Amino acid sequence: MDVTLLGTGAPQGLPRPGCPCAACATAVGDEARAATALLVDGALLIDLTPGPAFAAARAGQSLAGVRQVLLSHPHDGPALEVPAGLPQPGRVADGRELALLDGHRVRAVAVDIPGTGYEISGVDGERLLYLPPGAAPSGLGDGNGRAGGDEGAAGSGPYDLVLLDVLGRPDALAWLRASGAVDAATDVLAVHLDHEVPPGPELHRRLAAVGARAVPDGSTLLAGEFHAVPDLPRRTLVLGGARSGKSVEAERRLAAFPDVVYVATGGTRDGDEDWAQRVSLHRERRPSSWRTVETCDLEPLLAAAGPGGGRPAEAAPLLIDCLALWLTHVMDEVGAWDEGTWEAGGRRALRERTDALVAAVRATHRRVVAVSNEVGSGVVPATPAGRRFRDELGRLNAAFGAECEQVLLVVAGQALALRG
Repeated sequence: MDVTLLGTGAPQGLPRPGCPCAACATAVGDEARAATALLVDGALLIDLTPGPAFAAARAGQSLAGVRQVLLSHPHDGPALEVPAGLPQPGRVADGRELALLDGHRVRAVAVDIPGTGYEISGVDGERLLYLPPGAAPSGLGDGNGRAGGDEGAAGSGPYDLVLLDVLGRPDALAWLRASGAVDAATDVLAVHLDHEVPPGPELHRRLAAVGARAVPDGSTLLAGEFHAVPDLPRRTLVLGGARSGKSVEAERRLAAFPDVVYVATGGTRDGDEDWAQRVSLHRERRPSSWRTVETCDLEPLLAAAGPGGGRPAEAAPLLIDCLALWLTHVMDEVGAWDEGTWEAGGRRALRERTDALVAAVRATHRRVVAVSNEVGSGVVPATPAGRRFRDELGRLNAAFGAECEQVLLVVAGQALALRG
């Protein structure tokens, strides 16, 4: 199937008309996007973009052969324009299937907002899934990111091509992965792109981190053709200072994956209201399908296969937040704060514990995203204990980062790649 993207933006387009935000101001050239619309093999048009005939002509296509126009969502952008000669737009009822004369089959997939997703099968068996803006397949909510109702998206194995609102609904991509509808060979295209994320390098970086990509308006794709999907790192270390956005960056990198285990190393602190508020904010931000484990015993988690005991490649991802709190806990256990204990064996005990953690990271088969504080650029601590913690955390970050395919430094909410 040839799929031409007449537009790849949100219903109001990108930039939004009259919007002064930085994302809209920099959405120029290939990063400017009209409302998303798909032309499939010149015969099927899904959704309408402004000036569809001109958009098709710019892409080297024609709408003369279109025999069916389907809409996926209530339109809240510019007025819809139906070029003369095209059939009137319609919608397929959820679960119903439409057979076109040229051999395409279209099945309506129920979604969790007003609208309809479409599964399209080509004459040679290629399959694509298209979801409307802000939508996920209906039936989400069994606690594991898997659907409870609609069988469509997972019923016939992985799709060749999936187009959805990756940035707006990463949980939809997580469900598609959990159900087997998306695997490592599926080409995942982000559409309905809006101004929440600056276009250009930052947009493509965020998409690559979850195994997706974006293409300019007018691009033609061949469903079923091999395409090198973004290489997802197995181990990532995210560094940053206080309130830098490092935890948000780490969580964002796993939001499109199912069964994530969030490892909280900070525990609880009785009577500390500020700490309780921080913990609460982190919990509210995380997807409800994630499982939280409060522990500093990281080596067994890194070695385990994860929920269900599947093969190593199927192990649930881990998000460890954070290494600085893990180090504080271990230094407490080995007596690192007392000078005498430190010299009498605490130093050696701490090195053994950190070496064991680094070895476990090196050997793990799980996808791991770990968070840690970068404290080496600040004021030199006034106490020997403070300086010891700073030095040991710097050593731990360096050793842990050496075992990671990707290392990021987050400054003022902006992620800078140090490796990978």
